[in-house]
Amino acid sequence: MSVDLSINLWGIEFKNPVWVASGTFGYGLEAARIYDVSKLGAVVLKGLSLKPREGNEPPRIVETYCGMLNAIGLQNPGVERFLKEIYPELEKIDTRFVANVFEETEEGYAEVIKALEGAEKIVAYELNVSCPNVKKGGMVFGHDERILASLVERVKKVATKPVIVKLSPNVGDVKRFARVCVEAGADGLSLINTVLGMKINVEKMRPELSIKTGGLSGPAILPIAVRMVYQAFEEVGFEVPIIGVGGISKAEDALEHVLAGASAVQVGTANFYDPLAPLKVLEGIESYLSRKGISNFKKLVGRAHGVI
Repeated sequence: MSVDLSINLWGIEFKNPVWVASGTFGYGLEAARIYDVSKLGAVVLKGLSLKPREGNEPPRIVETYCGMLNAIGLQNPGVERFLKEIYPELEKIDTRFVANVFEETEEGYAEVIKALEGAEKIVAYELNVSCPNVKKGGMVFGHDERILASLVERVKKVATKPVIVKLSPNVGDVKRFARVCVEAGADGLSLINTVLGMKINVEKMRPELSIKTGGLSGPAILPIAVRMVYQAFEEVGFEVPIIGVGGISKAEDALEHVLAGASAVQVGTANFYDPLAPLKVLEGIESYLSRKGISNFKKLVGRAHGVI
């Protein structure tokens, strides 16, 4: 049967709901040497800050059971160099791009977004709120409701494109943080960011990562991500789109996110060990819909809640 995989979010048409997650796909140019990136629904770009960042000292990646820990430190060329050297290449790719943005102050976030406003290929912004607010004593934006609400309100004053907040799993009640973002004006939510973890080398008797802790990603966090997507959907429903991120390596994983309430999904760590994973996920979703006799992808969103 014919299956419609297209989705419309914020009045923007996406070819399909399979995106790739920030920090796992660069800016899409490396993968473009392997396959046609225009087949993806969207590419979420590697995080961008106002000024270039070198990131943390190595070692900054280590494998774990069913996943990996990373402490890259948000290395990037800075928004100005990105626009001058990388963005022109993105204009040649026929898909949507979402800019992942981070900084250490509200003003910094706003400045990065203002710099990106003229980039037509970028259709939305994803806020990485796992960064410390230096003006608030290092408190992470995404771990304090008032700081998070203030950031979203500040960004919305300068952004003419949809603003998606990428929520942290390292909080007590994700429902509360989802509601705070929506009330502050967020246009969407993505769940989840990496889970804080550590690995110790027992022979050397010290942590594997240079900064000791890192973000856990990969199949190990799938149940956590699905649970948080489900809870966020319980709280906000269809008020804003939810983008499911975390632990997706095959179609079944993506479908768990969708049935929990995600309108789109992002494939992340799987890109490192199987660059074709996003395409396999897309094919698997299409096959599932056909097998179930469901003609439109949108009918799957939230079905685990009894939504018809």
